[in-house]
Amino acid sequence: MTTVKNKASLSFPDPRWAETVDGIIAFGGELTAENLKAAYRLGIFPWPHEGYPLLWFCPEQRGVIDFKDLHEPESFKKWRRKNSHLQVTWDQAFDQVIRECQKQKRKNQNGTWITSEIVQAYTDLHHQGEAHSLEVWENESLVGGIYGVQVNGYFSGESMFHKKTNTSKFALWSLIQRLRAEKFEWLDIQMVTSVSAQFGGKLIAKKEFLKRLTI
Repeated sequence: MTTVKNKASLSFPDPRWAETVDGIIAFGGELTAENLKAAYRLGIFPWPHEGYPLLWFCPEQRGVIDFKDLHEPESFKKWRRKNSHLQVTWDQAFDQVIRECQKQKRKNQNGTWITSEIVQAYTDLHHQGEAHSLEVWENESLVGGIYGVQVNGYFSGESMFHKKTNTSKFALWSLIQRLRAEKFEWLDIQMVTSVSAQFGGKLIAKKEFLKRLTI
């Protein structure tokens, strides 16, 4: 595990060889768009924890969805057919999406890891063209969405939200369809949740995950 100094540009250890403690590969430094790009290019992501310096992770087990193994639950298929009026857009409301993700209440979780620093850094990264959002609209109301980072040949999903039942699932499903159309074969989900597991989310070894990256 490496300590990174509080400077504008960070140099992260190569996760193929660096030792980690509970998936933590480095700590310290600033949350900036440049540091996010440097991290994601190596398969590393930040995960703030209250009371600690900024923690950077590359866990031993990584959550992914391989599109060849994508599973769409029958109940979700029925819901999707009944809600064909919903509209999907890309990069039209990044700021709204990340802030809704910040406010989203999650089971067994107090507060949020999406701090104001996270919001600012990923918004800056969005303006640089490497963080993206997918929005789900009902009429003119934003009812669901997901955001993430596209860098180094892969897309890393960060967080999603819903204001109506299943709209976060619909955002995830719609993101996968978009990535498939762009010839992506898998999606990094970092950790497997109950929602992503329904669509085929699984854990793979860090070594296998890093082989998928062009580092």
